[in-house]
Amino acid sequence: MKILIVEDEPKTGDYLRQGLAEAGFVVDLARDGLDGLHLALNGDYDLVVLDVMLPSLDGWGVLQTVRRSGREMPVLFLTARDQVEDRVRGLELGADDYLVKPFAFSELLARVRTLLRRGKPKEAELMHAADLELDLLRRRVTRAGVRIDLTAKEFALLELLLRRQGEVLPRSLIASQVWDMNFDSDTNVIEVAVRRLRAKVDDPFEPKLIRTVRGMGYVLEVPEA
Repeated sequence: MKILIVEDEPKTGDYLRQGLAEAGFVVDLARDGLDGLHLALNGDYDLVVLDVMLPSLDGWGVLQTVRRSGREMPVLFLTARDQVEDRVRGLELGADDYLVKPFAFSELLARVRTLLRRGKPKEAELMHAADLELDLLRRRVTRAGVRIDLTAKEFALLELLLRRQGEVLPRSLIASQVWDMNFDSDTNVIEVAVRRLRAKVDDPFEPKLIRTVRGMGYVLEVPEA
């Protein structure tokens, strides 16, 4: 199990990293919000221990961005702020638990293990939109019963569009999620990829599912009859 700690206080961060490592976990430590956000979005973590008061970007901002990106790993807020409204805010933003400093390490460890036992949400094996079907396990796509061969990037792009069905996805999000890169307005890689995907899953069929929203991005949705 792999855990990310985002904590700027040196003694607390080192204490948590050592304690969780001794408990058998693989542990990464970030000491500010931006570094923590980068790791949370790009690493494969089973749980995040997140402080609220952080330099660069506070814990609220980290959590909000992580959840908006679609990441569902459990997040345990660890903070000195004990106001009810702070706890409520954290839970509303998508935190799974809240522990107030000072704390006993044994309690933190118990909460970590409880969150990890809940496990990751089971991913749907099949995704649908109209007569389009994507099989995650078989890595197979069909439309109206016709098998469609996609490249790895085309499959990842279609999966993202289906997973966020009905939501306009900006090019920057597509670039980071599918190509793991920062969006460069001078490149047309995303436009080319969408065009090729449409040629396979949309052009030979009705209704058309992938739509360009000018100045905003792309959306996959079933048109109203």
